[in-house]
Amino acid sequence: MNGLRLRAAARVIRAGGIVAYPTEAVFGLGCDPRNEQAVRRLLALKRRPASKGLILIAANFEQLTPFLQPLTPSDQARIAATWPGPYTWLIPARTATPRWLRGRHDTLAVRVTAHPLAAALCRVCGHPLVSTSANLSGRPSARGALAVRRQLGRHLDYVLPGPTGGAAKPTEIRDLRTGRRVRGG
Repeated sequence: MNGLRLRAAARVIRAGGIVAYPTEAVFGLGCDPRNEQAVRRLLALKRRPASKGLILIAANFEQLTPFLQPLTPSDQARIAATWPGPYTWLIPARTATPRWLRGRHDTLAVRVTAHPLAAALCRVCGHPLVSTSANLSGRPSARGALAVRRQLGRHLDYVLPGPTGGAAKPTEIRDLRTGRRVRGG
Protein backbone atom coordinates (compact mmCIF):
# COMPACT_ATOMS: atom_id res chain seq x y z
CA MET A 1 0.00 0.00 0.00
CA ASN A 2 1.24 3.42 -0.87
CA GLY A 3 1.27 5.46 2.34
CA LEU A 4 1.69 8.75 0.47
CA ARG A 5 -1.46 8.15 -1.55
CA LEU A 6 -3.40 7.11 1.57
CA ARG A 7 -2.34 10.26 3.40
CA ALA A 8 -3.21 12.40 0.35
CA ALA A 9 -6.68 10.83 0.18
CA ALA A 10 -7.20 11.40 3.91
CA ARG A 11 -6.19 15.07 3.56
CA VAL A 12 -8.77 15.50 0.79
CA ILE A 13 -11.46 13.88 2.95
CA ARG A 14 -10.58 16.05 5.97
CA ALA A 15 -10.82 19.14 3.72
CA GLY A 16 -14.38 18.19 2.71
CA GLY A 17 -13.52 16.48 -0.55
CA ILE A 18 -14.83 13.39 -2.32
CA VAL A 19 -12.51 10.44 -2.91
CA ALA A 20 -12.95 7.30 -5.02
CA TYR A 21 -11.35 4.15 -3.61
CA PRO A 22 -11.51 0.37 -4.13
CA THR A 23 -13.84 -1.76 -2.00
CA GLU A 24 -14.78 -5.44 -1.89
CA ALA A 25 -16.55 -5.47 -5.30
CA VAL A 26 -16.42 -2.05 -6.95
CA PHE A 27 -14.90 1.37 -6.49
CA GLY A 28 -16.66 3.46 -3.90
CA LEU A 29 -17.14 7.18 -3.47
CA GLY A 30 -16.50 8.48 -0.01
CA CYS A 31 -16.32 11.53 2.16
CA ASP A 32 -16.47 12.49 5.82
CA PRO A 33 -19.94 11.42 7.02
CA ARG A 34 -19.97 14.28 9.56
CA ASN A 35 -19.54 16.92 6.83
CA GLU A 36 -23.03 17.74 5.52
CA GLN A 37 -21.74 19.83 2.63
CA ALA A 38 -19.46 17.00 1.42
CA VAL A 39 -22.25 14.40 1.72
CA ARG A 40 -24.73 16.61 -0.16
CA ARG A 41 -22.14 17.21 -2.88
CA LEU A 42 -21.57 13.45 -3.18
CA LEU A 43 -25.34 12.82 -3.44
CA ALA A 44 -25.67 15.51 -6.13
CA LEU A 45 -22.71 14.06 -8.04
CA LYS A 46 -24.31 10.60 -8.08
CA ARG A 47 -27.78 12.01 -8.66
CA ARG A 48 -28.88 9.92 -5.69
CA PRO A 49 -31.88 10.97 -3.60
CA ALA A 50 -30.94 11.79 -0.01
CA SER A 51 -34.03 9.88 1.16
CA LYS A 52 -32.39 6.54 0.24
CA GLY A 53 -29.66 6.87 2.87
CA LEU A 54 -26.02 5.87 2.57
CA ILE A 55 -23.59 3.20 3.77
CA LEU A 56 -20.74 3.93 6.16
CA ILE A 57 -17.64 1.75 6.11
CA ALA A 58 -15.14 1.58 8.94
CA ALA A 59 -11.89 -0.06 9.93
CA ASN A 60 -13.48 -1.32 13.16
CA PHE A 61 -16.81 -1.27 14.96
CA GLU A 62 -15.71 1.46 17.36
CA GLN A 63 -15.61 3.95 14.48
CA LEU A 64 -19.33 3.31 13.90
CA THR A 65 -20.61 3.49 17.49
CA PRO A 66 -21.19 7.28 17.55
CA PHE A 67 -23.83 6.81 14.84
CA LEU A 68 -25.63 3.72 16.21
CA GLN A 69 -27.93 2.76 19.06
CA PRO A 70 -26.20 0.48 21.59
CA LEU A 71 -26.43 -3.20 20.65
CA THR A 72 -27.38 -6.17 22.75
CA PRO A 73 -24.64 -8.76 23.32
CA SER A 74 -26.43 -11.21 21.00
CA ASP A 75 -26.67 -8.60 18.21
CA GLN A 76 -23.01 -7.73 18.73
CA ALA A 77 -22.07 -11.41 18.38
CA ARG A 78 -24.24 -11.82 15.27
CA ILE A 79 -22.56 -8.88 13.54
CA ALA A 80 -19.06 -9.75 14.79
CA ALA A 81 -19.37 -13.14 13.07
CA THR A 82 -19.55 -11.35 9.69
CA TRP A 83 -16.96 -8.59 10.17
CA PRO A 84 -14.62 -7.58 8.85
CA GLY A 85 -16.17 -8.70 5.63
CA PRO A 86 -18.50 -7.94 2.73
CA TYR A 87 -21.63 -7.75 4.91
CA THR A 88 -23.53 -4.52 5.44
CA TRP A 89 -26.02 -4.31 8.29
CA LEU A 90 -28.96 -1.97 8.81
CA ILE A 91 -28.65 -1.05 12.48
CA PRO A 92 -30.90 1.32 14.45
CA ALA A 93 -29.33 4.78 14.32
CA ARG A 94 -28.96 7.20 17.20
CA THR A 95 -31.52 9.98 16.98
CA ALA A 96 -28.64 12.44 16.53
CA THR A 97 -27.42 10.62 13.39
CA PRO A 98 -28.00 13.10 10.57
CA ARG A 99 -30.76 12.55 8.02
CA TRP A 100 -28.21 13.21 5.27
CA LEU A 101 -26.76 9.79 6.20
CA ARG A 102 -29.79 7.70 7.09
CA GLY A 103 -32.31 9.26 4.70
CA ARG A 104 -35.91 8.48 5.57
CA HIS A 105 -34.87 5.50 7.72
CA ASP A 106 -34.39 5.03 11.46
CA THR A 107 -31.48 2.69 10.66
CA LEU A 108 -28.03 3.25 9.22
CA ALA A 109 -26.29 0.91 6.79
CA VAL A 110 -22.81 0.09 8.12
CA ARG A 111 -19.93 -2.27 7.38
CA VAL A 112 -16.53 -3.01 8.85
CA THR A 113 -14.72 -3.51 5.58
CA ALA A 114 -12.31 -6.35 4.90
CA HIS A 115 -10.78 -4.50 1.96
CA PRO A 116 -7.25 -3.63 3.11
CA LEU A 117 -7.01 -0.27 1.30
CA ALA A 118 -10.50 0.91 2.29
CA ALA A 119 -9.86 -0.12 5.92
CA ALA A 120 -6.47 1.63 5.89
CA LEU A 121 -8.11 4.80 4.58
CA CYS A 122 -10.62 4.71 7.45
CA ARG A 123 -7.76 4.21 9.92
CA VAL A 124 -5.73 7.11 8.50
CA CYS A 125 -8.81 9.37 8.53
CA GLY A 126 -9.65 8.25 12.07
CA HIS A 127 -13.35 7.83 11.32
CA PRO A 128 -15.74 5.94 9.05
CA LEU A 129 -16.38 7.00 5.47
CA VAL A 130 -19.49 7.32 3.39
CA SER A 131 -19.30 4.50 0.86
CA THR A 132 -21.49 4.43 -2.21
CA SER A 133 -20.69 2.93 -5.58
CA ALA A 134 -18.60 5.09 -7.91
CA ASN A 135 -21.12 5.67 -10.66
CA LEU A 136 -23.98 7.90 -11.64
CA SER A 137 -27.33 6.46 -10.52
CA GLY A 138 -28.52 3.94 -13.09
CA ARG A 139 -25.08 3.45 -14.67
CA PRO A 140 -22.75 0.48 -14.09
CA SER A 141 -20.49 0.66 -11.04
CA ALA A 142 -16.83 1.31 -11.77
CA ARG A 143 -14.52 -1.62 -11.06
CA GLY A 144 -11.24 0.19 -11.69
CA ALA A 145 -9.61 3.60 -11.32
CA LEU A 146 -9.70 4.26 -15.07
CA ALA A 147 -13.45 3.54 -15.23
CA VAL A 148 -13.96 5.92 -12.28
CA ARG A 149 -12.01 8.67 -14.02
CA ARG A 150 -13.95 8.16 -17.27
CA GLN A 151 -17.35 8.37 -15.59
CA LEU A 152 -16.75 10.86 -12.77
CA GLY A 153 -13.18 12.14 -13.04
CA ARG A 154 -13.67 15.88 -13.29
CA HIS A 155 -16.10 15.85 -10.34
CA LEU A 156 -13.81 14.00 -7.92
CA ASP A 157 -11.14 15.45 -5.71
CA TYR A 158 -8.97 12.32 -5.59
CA VAL A 159 -8.87 8.74 -6.90
CA LEU A 160 -7.03 6.25 -4.70
CA PRO A 161 -5.84 3.54 -7.10
CA GLY A 162 -5.79 -0.12 -6.20
CA PRO A 163 -7.50 -3.42 -6.93
CA THR A 164 -11.01 -4.17 -5.76
CA GLY A 165 -11.51 -7.21 -3.56
CA GLY A 166 -12.72 -9.32 -6.47
CA ALA A 167 -16.30 -9.88 -5.24
CA ALA A 168 -18.67 -10.33 -8.17
CA LYS A 169 -21.60 -8.51 -6.56
CA PRO A 170 -22.05 -5.59 -4.17
CA THR A 171 -22.07 -6.46 -0.47
CA GLU A 172 -25.05 -8.20 1.04
CA ILE A 173 -27.26 -5.96 3.18
CA ARG A 174 -29.25 -7.39 6.10
CA ASP A 175 -31.63 -5.76 8.55
CA LEU A 176 -30.38 -6.47 12.07
CA ARG A 177 -33.85 -6.28 13.63
CA THR A 178 -35.56 -8.71 11.25
CA GLY A 179 -32.66 -10.68 9.77
CA ARG A 180 -34.21 -10.01 6.36
CA ARG A 181 -31.85 -9.76 3.41
CA VAL A 182 -32.36 -6.40 1.72
CA ARG A 183 -29.76 -6.79 -1.06
CA GLY A 184 -27.51 -9.54 -2.44
CA GLY A 185 -26.64 -12.87 -1.01
